[in-house]
Amino acid sequence: MADNRVSVPAGFGGLLRFEEEYESKINLKPEHVVFFVVLIVFFRVVLGILY
Repeated sequence: MADNRVSVPAGFGGLLRFEEEYESKINLKPEHVVFFVVLIVFFRVVLGILY
């Protein structure tokens, strides 16, 4: 069974390069994400109490 090997191409041989410094149009700090999640949870709890 060891003689039945399948040879696959090596791909791009390490020539594929991704840009390391990706600049997003929207930059959010982790503190802002946590604040928005807490705000949404608070809003949901208030709606549950009122209705």
